[in-house]
Amino acid sequence: MENISKTNTMAAEQEKTSTKENKSEVWSNQERESSRSRYGCEILHEQCTQKDAKNNQLPLDSHLVTYEIDGNIFHDIIKTSRKVGIFDMYYDKFGNCLKSIEWTDGKVSPRLWGYKPPQTKKRK
Repeated sequence: MENISKTNTMAAEQEKTSTKENKSEVWSNQERESSRSRYGCEILHEQCTQKDAKNNQLPLDSHLVTYEIDGNIFHDIIKTSRKVGIFDMYYDKFGNCLKSIEWTDGKVSPRLWGYKPPQTKKRK
């Protein structure tokens, strides 16, 4: 029984390292900035796993985008209020590559997501 669990953990570690080695940024910083104004989309996580979409700390309006490039399947987490913006953004960048656009398990209000309360000044 121990051998099976050891091989499973070793295989999982190898998968993690192989995906880290294969990762390269698909979206440049300029494309990330222009996607906000042009498509109304914000790229939260690039080339992530489906498990990352199960995070409750994501905003309610975030989506898990599954797409295929050169036979490799990738996942991104995108924050937007309209799915058509996601479709347009990926179609303009990659062509016909989209496989699915699904909701994430985010529970945080989009207005409050990323909000940091202002620091209070100490009174004398």
